[in-house]
Amino acid sequence: MFAEIIIPLALPKNYTWHIPDEMLDALAIGCRVEVNLGKNKKYAGIVKRIHSDEPQSFEAKDILALLDTEPVIHRYQLQLWEWMAKYYMCTEGEVMAASLPSHFKLSSETILIYNEEFGDDFSELDNEEYLVAEALHIKHELRLTEVQQILSVPHVYPIVNRLIGKKICFVWESLKQTFTAKKETFILLSNEYHDEEKLSGLLNNWGRAPKQMELLLGYLHLMKTQGEVTKADLLKKASASDAQLKGLVDKDILRIEKRSVDRINYAPKDVTIDFSLTPAQEEAYKKVLECFTTKGVCLLHGVTSSGKTHVYIKLIEQYIRRGQQVLYMLPEIALTSQIIRRLQKHFGGYIGIYHSKFSQNERVEIWNKVKSGEMKIVLGARSSLFLPYQDLGLIICDEEHDSSYKQQDPAPRYHGRDAAIYMSSLIGAKVLLGSATPCLETYHNAKTDKYGLAELHERFGEVKMPVIEFIDNRTIAHKRGEKVMLSPQLLDEIKATIAKHKQVILFQNRRGYAPYQLCTVCGWIAECRNCDVSLTYHKQSNKLKCHYCGNIYPPVATCMACGSDKLVQRSFGTEKIEEILDAELGTAKVSRMDFDSVKNKNAHDVLIQQFEQKKIDVLVGTQMVVKGLDFDNVDLVGILDADGLLHFADFRVNERAFQLMEQVSGRAGRRDGQGKVLIQTMNPTHPILLHVARHDFTGMYNEEIDKRKQFFYPPFSRVIHVHFRHKERDVVFDAAHNYAKAMDFLYKQYIVGPAEPVVNRVRGMFLMEMLLKLPRDAQMIAKCKDDIMKECVNLHAHKQFKKVIIVPDVDAQ
Repeated sequence: MFAEIIIPLALPKNYTWHIPDEMLDALAIGCRVEVNLGKNKKYAGIVKRIHSDEPQSFEAKDILALLDTEPVIHRYQLQLWEWMAKYYMCTEGEVMAASLPSHFKLSSETILIYNEEFGDDFSELDNEEYLVAEALHIKHELRLTEVQQILSVPHVYPIVNRLIGKKICFVWESLKQTFTAKKETFILLSNEYHDEEKLSGLLNNWGRAPKQMELLLGYLHLMKTQGEVTKADLLKKASASDAQLKGLVDKDILRIEKRSVDRINYAPKDVTIDFSLTPAQEEAYKKVLECFTTKGVCLLHGVTSSGKTHVYIKLIEQYIRRGQQVLYMLPEIALTSQIIRRLQKHFGGYIGIYHSKFSQNERVEIWNKVKSGEMKIVLGARSSLFLPYQDLGLIICDEEHDSSYKQQDPAPRYHGRDAAIYMSSLIGAKVLLGSATPCLETYHNAKTDKYGLAELHERFGEVKMPVIEFIDNRTIAHKRGEKVMLSPQLLDEIKATIAKHKQVILFQNRRGYAPYQLCTVCGWIAECRNCDVSLTYHKQSNKLKCHYCGNIYPPVATCMACGSDKLVQRSFGTEKIEEILDAELGTAKVSRMDFDSVKNKNAHDVLIQQFEQKKIDVLVGTQMVVKGLDFDNVDLVGILDADGLLHFADFRVNERAFQLMEQVSGRAGRRDGQGKVLIQTMNPTHPILLHVARHDFTGMYNEEIDKRKQFFYPPFSRVIHVHFRHKERDVVFDAAHNYAKAMDFLYKQYIVGPAEPVVNRVRGMFLMEMLLKLPRDAQMIAKCKDDIMKECVNLHAHKQFKKVIIVPDVDAQ
């Protein structure tokens, strides 16, 4: 017997291995096995198929070892992987690599890191485990090849698997650097005073240090009421200092213990719904349920602050009470911190978070809880789609229009929303898509009856939609060649809003201080050495940064071309706005929310909580402030550069600009009174801005859908973007034109390009791109995908094009 096995490599076809007789009974589809590829490379692969067809063109090697006693993934997940590989033009190995936590993807290049929290008590380990644990304890890290040398046995994967399971070590990968386990300091009573008589004696014979006595009594009270006492809670309760606590520790009355804690405190598993739906929400809820009787997918289109989350919570309650699981998808990790607090209030310990910033140990733990059915609600970004749900009943895809659902690099370049819809068809789950500004393709599907449609036309609590006013930058005096940053009218409104003890959000979709530096003598602009883009000046770090490749350069004082020192900074980013506001607003607290200011997950959460608690008056931010955040006290929103959103060479530019401006304006006046939005622009009569002013999604949709039909863009066609990359410009130019010429024979009328993109060099590679706009014919699209891959092979057969990288991107965003 033979097994088709997926290994985490980009192999065009899955490889086949022979099943040794002793494994036949134990081997099952979905289990992991240790296999050999090439001379020395070993991998942990997933069994996809067991069959009796002996390979004709090569001799199948034996499977080396069985790593699992039961499957780690379900069969429907293998079907999902296969579909993703075919649809998104990648390999099943690449999908596997994206889907599984690193602990499940052991290979001979894997590095094991010793878990310091385990300590050095190896008495419970068998001989082989002991040898590896001892070596790890001394060296702190080992490659799997070194483990083989230590044990002098060929099959080390099962032993390593056991060590990982016992948390003696973990697999190193790049995420280790971006995520550290959350530590909390706990206070415990010394063992001696667990005896009530000794504790009474201590309290009755207390001498000096009344503050320490108060601290000890505070500890005993918290122990009774909470069960566990953290250092922060104790010091707050007793209004005590670190020195007073240290005094009790030095006397061996209390002891301190640092522990890793869950990012979510798993509260008791309880469902508490303490609100009633409004008549409009109740109608939408019933409409969703009605749609689910005949359709697998429903769109909930509700204006900003209409209370879509309340409808989601009611639906989740229904599925939880049935004993089914629910996946709540969000486009970005950043959004999870605010929504988790709301969901935990209602569902307690039923809910967990899963996303790529979690450490591998935590991801494996959540993976196992989901597979066993213990975790009922998963809140996560697109990667949460790959978890092994036991009985998934509902998928909620919130902010479904967001382009962050689409994976860019590396493969698989999948769309989380579309993959969720396909997965639901495999397991019979329902999908609810929610947005105030749906993607045009989604709204078209709802309007043509492919999806169900439920709508919420009014804001929660009868709050009015914000008033939108334009500030015409042409009427404001400013230096030639420079943009208006903060108009006098906007500044006056900000000051008036703060005087009313209300908050302000300002949106500028550029981070940094100044997006480019210009020599006024010769026109030279500071550019990245590896990319064809200007360098952005970041004042906080006093560095020039490339936002494409991440390279950092020292600031420039003189022109590199003519030597002049007459350099000026052009345009403006969030840093500059923050600086101007600090100078203008005096004591008001101004903060910034962008990629630079919230690099780790906790920083983002802290910033949101500070804004919620009204500790921040003005929040300046990039797209991060747009996405689904809910603040009660925001009265004014300012969009500082609307024109910058409308000037992109992309067929989705108007749709995206409307979505961004409507979403950010939706942050204003969400609870009481009518919020106000001020939009700074040079073109206040632009059609999209007029739709934004009226909050007119339908008008924008009708206008855009006519243009899409006229120019044959989605939803009337399917697009495949083919990218070409090479370090030499002439080579990539010739490769792209040769490729297009070969495709012309069958697809000439559907090809746009090839052409250089606006940014034609990134990370030292020159770029060309070609767009295919194909009719919505499944057979033709499948044939075209095959032809694209064949032409990649044909092009690479030419010596001069062998190193040209070709990347097809299906349904490119």
